[in-house]
Amino acid sequence: MKCPRCRRGEMFTDPNAWKLKHTLKMPETCPECGQPFELEVGFWYGTGYVSYGISFLLSVASFVLWWLVIGISSLSQLVLWLSLNAAFLLLLQPWLMRLSRSIYVYCFVSYDPNYKSSPVSKFDYQSEDYYLKEKKPGSNLPG
Repeated sequence: MKCPRCRRGEMFTDPNAWKLKHTLKMPETCPECGQPFELEVGFWYGTGYVSYGISFLLSVASFVLWWLVIGISSLSQLVLWLSLNAAFLLLLQPWLMRLSRSIYVYCFVSYDPNYKSSPVSKFDYQSEDYYLKEKKPGSNLPG
């Protein structure tokens, strides 16, 4: 869970994902290379799809493992697996949210071994532009 551009800076301010008040607290930019983490307004909404995919794969893997080791010969064994799988996913949720953010930003920002001399990756539409523009009549911008 390091910066995708330099792979040195920490993406999260608190290394412990289970301190729930600080689970998703991130600096605006990488402390090492200055890469902004939120590339546009609402950037992190896409992490829900990544988190869902990871949770689905973990559930399939746990089901296959359960089926091979214990077996599913009755409804009660299936219900037991469902209960344990749900508890497992709930316990892992803070870490899964961080992992999905890391994977998602890695899809848009690539590693740059010359990060000290090259510009940071940005989208065409910047988050700070969204918040700094004055509200014009007829526009939907806040402010």
